[in-house]
Amino acid sequence: MSTQKLGNPAVVGLAGFGLTTLLLQIHNIGLLGIGPVLAMGLIFGGLAQFIAGFMEQKLGNNFGFSAFTAYGSFWIGLAIIWLLNHFGIYAASHHDVGWYLTAWALYTFIMMIASFYVSKAMTITFVLLEIGFILLIIGHFGFPKMNVVAGYELIFCALAAWYMMAAIIINDLAGKTVLPVGKAWAKKAN
Repeated sequence: MSTQKLGNPAVVGLAGFGLTTLLLQIHNIGLLGIGPVLAMGLIFGGLAQFIAGFMEQKLGNNFGFSAFTAYGSFWIGLAIIWLLNHFGIYAASHHDVGWYLTAWALYTFIMMIASFYVSKAMTITFVLLEIGFILLIIGHFGFPKMNVVAGYELIFCALAAWYMMAAIIINDLAGKTVLPVGKAWAKKAN
């Protein structure tokens, strides 16, 4: 029986989600072009989260498996939409993207409920993400200023994901809780 310690794939998944989300929101508030977001959407937000999700599956973590592979797919899918638009292969309208975001808001709602059984930090992250999706949906269905509001709101979501990443890394290295994530709001049945 092996006693080798395995790395926690959540640190990569949370880092990729947080960084790519942060860059997109800096874009949404008008401070950054789409190029760096596209690159990170394919590589760190997309591929790295995908890998983290498959590693979570190997550990038996259905929540991490679903979240990281799904949001990795979200970023790759969004990057493909941008590329298709850029190259004139298929021009997705704001309404098209609005429906894409609506589907993701529905998935996020399920994951938000599931996050009640993980930790307070995870629940905060998913509540912020759900609010962000709702604001973006409103923005894509005729109220574009809401995309800027969503940009500022989702910066907090990105930072919440990074907080969890930092907690996992720092608490592991310190051998104690330096950055608390809080107990889950809901308890598992025995």
